[in-house]
Parts: sequence; structure tokens; C-alpha cells
Amino acid sequence: MTTTTDRGVSHLSHLECGHCRQSWEADRLHNRCPSCTGPLLARYRLAGPDMPALDEVLARPPGQFRFHEVLPTSAGADTATLGEGATPLLRATALGRKVWVKDEAQNPTGSFKARGMAVAVARNVELGARDFNLPSNGNAGAAAAAYAALHGVHVVVAVPANTPEAVVEMARICGAEVIRVEGTIADAAQVAADQGDGHSFSLATLGEPYRVEGKKMMGYEIYWDLGRLPDAIFYPTGGGTGLVGMAKAFDEMEELGWLGPERPRLVAVQSEDCAPIVRAFHEGATRAEPWVDPGVTEAYGLRVPSAIGDRLMLAALRATDGTGVAVSEAEMAEATRAMATEAGIVGSPEGGACLAAYGRLLSDGSLTTDDEVVLFNTGAAANYR
Repeated sequence: MTTTTDRGVSHLSHLECGHCRQSWEADRLHNRCPSCTGPLLARYRLAGPDMPALDEVLARPPGQFRFHEVLPTSAGADTATLGEGATPLLRATALGRKVWVKDEAQNPTGSFKARGMAVAVARNVELGARDFNLPSNGNAGAAAAAYAALHGVHVVVAVPANTPEAVVEMARICGAEVIRVEGTIADAAQVAADQGDGHSFSLATLGEPYRVEGKKMMGYEIYWDLGRLPDAIFYPTGGGTGLVGMAKAFDEMEELGWLGPERPRLVAVQSEDCAPIVRAFHEGATRAEPWVDPGVTEAYGLRVPSAIGDRLMLAALRATDGTGVAVSEAEMAEATRAMATEAGIVGSPEGGACLAAYGRLLSDGSLTTDDEVVLFNTGAAANYR
């Protein structure tokens, strides 16, 4: 279904299940695969004379919808926006000779979650949704609330009881209904589903096809900003939408002819107190068993005991010769301070976790200072108060 507007064309073709590979039409609302309940991924017609060349894309104004041909919204470049995307890739030589920090804190609502919600809310509203629900550790709920307000629709957000008040209040200010739930995001997911009760559409992580499309633009932007791919990318991994999305972006870029089979090593970074993906990776498993009794972590975005996209994440790590690293609270806190005091980047604990993981791989010889790396700071420090 190629859709034309005055300012662009979406080359969206169909949806494909990331597990069973069955195809589904993209012109109706979908959550997970109707056949096997796997996560659905958007597929595009990437070949053809009407696909812009790289230099044409780079000549456009920067932002989330810069390359709207590989995004699903019918509105294309006219999709309503809060200015998300085009976050800076900061040279941070104080942290390492070839270290860059992708500072997602500079998105609307102060986190990378704005990217996914910008696309998911817009596309699902185009398809007829008006009421939404989702579980969140905080940042996703705040972003969903902001984009629901932008599009004039309603959202219910279920969050763990210990979610920082800053992001809860942000969601409420934007008009969301917020429900605090005892337990983890897994418990919040059940409450969100009960709230939906068949009358509202779930925006849960990888529980619909389009949040991953917004997150994949981080991979495109790294390539555009560097003019190449780095040797490694460190990504704080909870639900893992961005990890799945960036792997998808690199595959799309290869199909577009922009690059060859080379890939950066993808590194999933988790907390030692909740590390289902890291554990599964090092055990050689293809699925991640739920983490029982996850501990409390300052990086609340990492407290995800079970992820729908586990199989896709593990496959992406192995396909890129990547790895998984779990860091302690002490390592995370020290690295978060170092990011601020040495590089001037006042970031989230998840950003500190990435720096700590980078130090770990330098120490064990998995990387050297000659390797060019990108660390993700995924949120603003103010969101964690």
C-alpha cells in the first residue's frame, strides 16, 4: 500500500511477523501476529526509481520524518510532530578517544521514547484508533501522553508504583490517565490490558508494529552523522525496541545500496539485578526466560523482566558479533557521574550503564581504544527525580 501526499510517499508494503514470517495487510489496525502472536514488523518497497538517493535525503531538513519513505504514516513529511529526532551525536573524547554519545535526552519529553510514540500514535490514529493503553516504566508513558495530546486522542498509562514522579506528572499534564501498580512493568502490563478490555488499542513495546519504526531512525541518524557505521553501539536494553529497530535500519540501508554487509557490533546493556537478555545471550539460548524478582535499579527503564522481542534481540546480537553486558548499580552510578563531570553530559542512569559496559569491554580486551563506539544516553536526568 503505497500512499501519496503532496510532500511525499510512504513505501510501506505490508507487515511481516518477526517469528513465523507470515505477511499481513498494513492498512488495518494490528497488535501482534494473529497467527503466532509474534511481533509484527513493517516492510517497505525499497527498490524503484521513486526512492530518493542518499544525497537527496540528506538535503532535506533533519528530523524524525526526514526519510518518510521508510516510515509508515500516510501523511509522510506532513505527519504532526513535536520536533523529535535529529538528536546530536556528541564527540566525547574525555570518555574515550573514539567515543560518541547519541544524546536522546534532547527529544521532546526528555527521552528516546518520543521517537517511537511519534510514529506509533500517528500511524494508529490514521488507521482509526482513538483510545490507547500501555504499560510503562515512565518515559514511554510520558511520550505516549504527549503524542496523544498532539493527535487529540486518549491514553491510559499503567506504571509501577516506584516510577519517578517527574514522568508521571508529565503524563498527567498532557492529559493521560495514569494508574500506579505495585510490582514491575509486567504487573503494569496486566492492568493496562484490563483497562483496554477490547475498547482501546495497546501501545505496549513491540505489541504493535510502529514504535520500532520510530526507534529505527536512531540507526539511520548515526549513519548520516558519521558518514559510516561505528565499530560498536552500546544500547541500554529493557524492551529492546531500539535494538531491534537499529538492526532493521541497517538491513534496510543495505537493501537500499547505501552500505554492504558490514554491521556495528551491537551491545545490549542491562542491570545485574534484571538481565534476562544478557543471561540468555551468554547461555546460548534463543529465548530469554523471565527474570524472577528483579531488583530495584536507578535505571528504571532497564527493569523489564520479560520482553516480547527477546528472540529478535538475541538474533541481532549474534548476527553482528555483538554481546550483552550486565553492570552493577555502583558501576552505573560512577559512570553516570563521569559522563557529567568529564564530558558535560548530564544523563540518565541508562546512559551511565552504557559507559560502564564500554569500560568493561575495554578491560577484557573485547574492544580497544582504536574502535569507534557510540554510547546511547536515552533520557534526561530530570526525568529520574
